Amino acid sequence: QVQLVESGGGLVQAGGSLKLSCAASGISFPIGDMGWFRQAPGKQRELAAAIGKGGNTNYANAVKGRFTISRDNAKNTVYLQMDSLKVEDTAVYYCNVRPDYELGFSGDYWGQGTQVTVSS
Repeated sequence: QVQLVESGGGLVQAGGSLKLSCAASGISFPIGDMGWFRQAPGKQRELAAAIGKGGNTNYANAVKGRFTISRDNAKNTVYLQMDSLKVEDTAVYYCNVRPDYELGFSGDYWGQGTQVTVSS
Protein backbone atom coordinates (compact mmCIF):
# COMPACT_ATOMS: atom_id res chain seq x y z
CA GLN A 1 0.00 0.00 0.00
CA VAL A 2 1.46 3.32 -1.08
CA GLN A 3 1.74 6.00 1.59
CA LEU A 4 2.95 9.55 1.14
CA VAL A 5 3.99 11.35 4.31
CA GLU A 6 4.44 15.10 4.06
CA SER A 7 6.25 17.35 6.49
CA GLY A 8 7.60 20.87 6.75
CA GLY A 9 4.50 23.01 6.59
CA GLY A 10 3.75 25.73 9.09
CA LEU A 11 3.37 29.44 9.72
CA VAL A 12 5.92 31.88 8.35
CA GLN A 13 6.08 35.61 7.76
CA ALA A 14 6.05 37.03 4.26
CA GLY A 15 9.53 36.93 2.78
CA GLY A 16 10.45 33.85 4.75
CA SER A 17 11.21 30.30 3.68
CA LEU A 18 9.90 26.80 4.25
CA LYS A 19 10.96 23.41 2.91
CA LEU A 20 8.39 20.69 2.36
CA SER A 21 9.29 17.01 2.21
CA CYS A 22 7.26 14.05 1.03
CA ALA A 23 8.47 10.50 1.59
CA ALA A 24 6.79 7.68 -0.31
CA SER A 25 6.64 4.16 1.09
CA GLY A 26 5.12 0.91 -0.14
CA ILE A 27 6.40 1.68 -3.65
CA SER A 28 6.43 -1.39 -5.92
CA PHE A 29 6.73 0.37 -9.26
CA PRO A 30 9.14 2.74 -10.99
CA ILE A 31 8.22 6.33 -10.12
CA GLY A 32 7.67 8.80 -12.92
CA ASP A 33 6.62 12.34 -12.12
CA MET A 34 6.59 13.71 -8.59
CA GLY A 35 5.01 17.01 -7.74
CA TRP A 36 3.44 19.46 -5.36
CA PHE A 37 -0.05 20.83 -5.79
CA ARG A 38 -1.73 23.43 -3.64
CA GLN A 39 -5.25 24.44 -2.80
CA ALA A 40 -6.15 27.78 -1.27
CA PRO A 41 -9.51 28.33 0.46
CA GLY A 42 -12.29 28.63 -2.08
CA LYS A 43 -10.02 27.78 -4.99
CA GLN A 44 -9.30 24.70 -7.08
CA ARG A 45 -6.26 22.57 -6.52
CA GLU A 46 -3.44 23.69 -8.82
CA LEU A 47 0.03 22.54 -9.74
CA ALA A 48 2.82 24.38 -7.94
CA ALA A 49 5.79 22.38 -9.22
CA ALA A 50 6.62 19.00 -10.73
CA ILE A 51 9.75 17.04 -11.49
CA GLY A 52 10.14 14.20 -13.94
CA LYS A 53 12.16 11.03 -13.53
CA GLY A 54 14.96 12.61 -15.51
CA GLY A 55 15.03 15.72 -13.36
CA ASN A 56 13.14 18.02 -15.73
CA THR A 57 11.06 20.54 -13.81
CA ASN A 58 7.86 22.49 -14.35
CA TYR A 59 6.69 25.42 -12.24
CA ALA A 60 3.52 27.46 -12.04
CA ASN A 61 4.16 31.01 -13.17
CA ALA A 62 3.22 32.29 -9.72
CA VAL A 63 6.12 30.45 -8.06
CA LYS A 64 8.85 30.59 -10.71
CA GLY A 65 12.08 31.95 -9.32
CA ARG A 66 10.96 31.46 -5.72
CA PHE A 67 10.26 27.72 -5.38
CA THR A 68 12.64 24.86 -6.17
CA ILE A 69 11.55 21.26 -6.50
CA SER A 70 13.98 18.37 -6.14
CA ARG A 71 13.86 14.63 -5.60
CA ASP A 72 15.95 11.88 -4.06
CA ASN A 73 15.20 8.73 -6.01
CA ALA A 74 17.06 6.50 -3.57
CA LYS A 75 14.75 7.67 -0.80
CA ASN A 76 11.57 8.01 -2.90
CA THR A 77 11.33 11.54 -1.56
CA VAL A 78 10.40 14.84 -3.17
CA TYR A 79 11.14 18.26 -1.73
CA LEU A 80 9.85 21.77 -2.27
CA GLN A 81 12.05 24.64 -1.16
CA MET A 82 9.91 27.75 -0.90
CA ASP A 83 11.67 31.10 -0.64
CA SER A 84 10.41 34.69 -0.67
CA LEU A 85 7.02 33.47 0.43
CA LYS A 86 4.01 35.66 -0.16
CA VAL A 87 0.65 35.83 1.58
CA GLU A 88 -0.93 34.43 -1.57
CA ASP A 89 1.14 31.24 -1.20
CA THR A 90 -1.07 30.33 1.75
CA ALA A 91 -2.67 26.98 0.95
CA VAL A 92 -2.75 23.30 1.73
CA TYR A 93 0.11 21.69 -0.18
CA TYR A 94 -0.34 18.15 -1.48
CA CYS A 95 2.38 15.78 -2.59
CA ASN A 96 1.68 13.75 -5.74
CA VAL A 97 3.50 10.67 -7.02
CA ARG A 98 2.80 8.93 -10.31
CA PRO A 99 4.12 5.66 -11.66
CA ASP A 100 6.18 5.73 -14.82
CA TYR A 101 3.39 5.79 -17.38
CA GLU A 102 5.89 5.29 -20.21
CA LEU A 103 6.57 1.81 -18.87
CA GLY A 104 2.88 0.99 -18.82
CA PHE A 105 2.17 1.54 -15.15
CA SER A 106 -0.93 3.38 -13.96
CA GLY A 107 -2.10 5.11 -10.83
CA ASP A 108 -1.98 8.47 -9.08
CA TYR A 109 -1.09 8.86 -5.42
CA TRP A 110 -1.63 11.80 -3.05
CA GLY A 111 -0.45 12.83 0.36
CA GLN A 112 -2.78 14.01 3.10
CA GLY A 113 -1.75 17.65 2.68
CA THR A 114 0.25 20.03 4.79
CA GLN A 115 -0.84 23.56 5.67
CA VAL A 116 1.37 26.49 4.70
CA THR A 117 0.32 29.85 6.10
CA VAL A 118 2.14 33.05 5.21
CA SER A 119 1.37 36.08 7.36
CA SER A 120 1.85 39.69 6.33
